[in-house]
Amino acid sequence: MMQKPEDMELFPPEEKGFSYLMLFDDYNKIDLTLLPLEELDNYLKGDKLIKVLIDKDCRIKRDIVPTDIDYHVRKPSAREYDDCCNEFWNVTPYVIKGLCRKEILFAIDHFNQIVRHELLRMISWKVGIETGFKLSVGKNYKFIERYISEDLWEKLLSTYRMDSYENIWEALFLCHQLFRAVSGEVAERLHYAYPEYDRNITKYTRDMYKKYTGKTGCLDSTYAADIEERREQ
Repeated sequence: MMQKPEDMELFPPEEKGFSYLMLFDDYNKIDLTLLPLEELDNYLKGDKLIKVLIDKDCRIKRDIVPTDIDYHVRKPSAREYDDCCNEFWNVTPYVIKGLCRKEILFAIDHFNQIVRHELLRMISWKVGIETGFKLSVGKNYKFIERYISEDLWEKLLSTYRMDSYENIWEALFLCHQLFRAVSGEVAERLHYAYPEYDRNITKYTRDMYKKYTGKTGCLDSTYAADIEERREQ
């Protein structure tokens, strides 16, 4: 099996060069990209996580020491922190709109593509704080399990069950709870202000859930008290 992204119409290339993505009969996989020689310097500057296997023409004039430093979790500024919170809470109503209109794929798409992404971003900042911003959690947060508690990991995984409207509602409530806890901790550790979006959108979520399902939802007194506590900090 082979794919040549630069030779495709539906998925046009994003970078220079020509790639061959190959899966061999023995199940080994190699992604090979050919670049013009004039792009060599840009390539070496663009990614520090590379290792030179052979340079037969001695075109590379400096030592290349592989490092993943460019992929380390970076400390967010106060504005970046607020932007993450804003995006998480601001997109929640789109998920709710899909749920209330019985447009489950619309709801799932906004949930997974945006809301969940911001939750994972916030969790990665928590990891960064706890590790001195000296490591990477991997592409698509694939290593994040290594650096968070078992309880947080299990709760995070439980939000991926989205095979019914009720399960998505429950996942959304839990994502709110997790984001509130983690973003509150990040704000406290970095001395940033905890935003008002939480309180306003949580009320909206609860009201919409009650209106369209006839239920009171997963917001117990402890949950509501936590909202008030974060607001006062």
